[in-house]
Amino acid sequence: MQNMSAWMQALSGLAIGMALGFAIQRAKLCTFGAIEDFLMGGDSRRLRVFGLALGIALLGTQALVLGGALNPAETSYTPGALPLLSIAIGSVAFGIGMALVGTCGMGSLVRLGTGDLRSLFVVFVLGAAAYAVLRGLLVDLRIGFLERFAISLPESGMDIAALSSRVAGFETRPLIVGVIGLGLCVLALGDLRLRRTPRLLAAGLVLGLLVTASWIATTVLHDDFSGPARPQSLTFVSTVGKTVYAGLMSATVLADFGVGSVVGIVVGACLAALTSGQFRWEAFDDDREMRRHLCGAALMGVGGVLAGGCTIGQGITAGSMLALSWPIAVAGMIVGARLGIAILVDDSPRTLIQRNFYRLFSRGGS
Repeated sequence: MQNMSAWMQALSGLAIGMALGFAIQRAKLCTFGAIEDFLMGGDSRRLRVFGLALGIALLGTQALVLGGALNPAETSYTPGALPLLSIAIGSVAFGIGMALVGTCGMGSLVRLGTGDLRSLFVVFVLGAAAYAVLRGLLVDLRIGFLERFAISLPESGMDIAALSSRVAGFETRPLIVGVIGLGLCVLALGDLRLRRTPRLLAAGLVLGLLVTASWIATTVLHDDFSGPARPQSLTFVSTVGKTVYAGLMSATVLADFGVGSVVGIVVGACLAALTSGQFRWEAFDDDREMRRHLCGAALMGVGGVLAGGCTIGQGITAGSMLALSWPIAVAGMIVGARLGIAILVDDSPRTLIQRNFYRLFSRGGS
């Protein structure tokens, strides 16, 4: 019975991942691309799409919470303490790694589905690094050191709405959900150029709805006899690590929603690329590009686990749960992405540091 429940969740993850991979590939949607467009080109369209996805996911997820169908305390996004140092370091590291690779964890899976063999390399390195921090060689550094620098919360299960309700003395969740959720949707749909790109809008709508659907699937398909419920939704760092481990070491780990969603993303993107004639085999141009992807993938794997998720896991899924880690992690990833872009522009971290020191001492001497 337990195994059937686990496999049902894995199959639901596969179906959800396929739908998402298909939509994301068709829309050419990428979180790093959205951040880069906004920071470097002033184009906010793709960023607004993720805002739309977050708004839809937030409204849907919080409707489940308010209706009693989903308990935030049962998820991994509302712990009893907030590990600020781990989130800050991890999110910035993830952002830098994302810039070096040119996309996030989800984007790497989508690229793999379109025939990009560079992404196969990235996925394996990201997965190995993530698993090392999650349960392997670096787990003591995470739990024994970084996560010790945490702010204790009044109780487990605290999110932004619960904390604000405690401070205000009345239930603020409906107000917060309405203001943030509807505000994000209005902000996205208010852009005329975005309204003229239906594929982008459709991808944002699909992403938001699938985050909510994932919470529902992992709650409804849970077997009460297998232990306490652990609802989960879309994230692509720790799940990539579990998928790599399952493929190499233990097939039983495949019976997991997250593993199913990772495989589903690749399959869905592959179907989208094949049906549109966009499937192309690609590989590294030279060793310099390979080194950049190696460093970026490792930073994303380590940083994503320390931050508690990727740009989707923290940016959308944790946001839909109003997790206290959400705004901190998103801000750190944006900062990291900007640093990563600077590193790429300056050719190397050494050049970037030398240039900044030169500017600092030049100003001091003038």
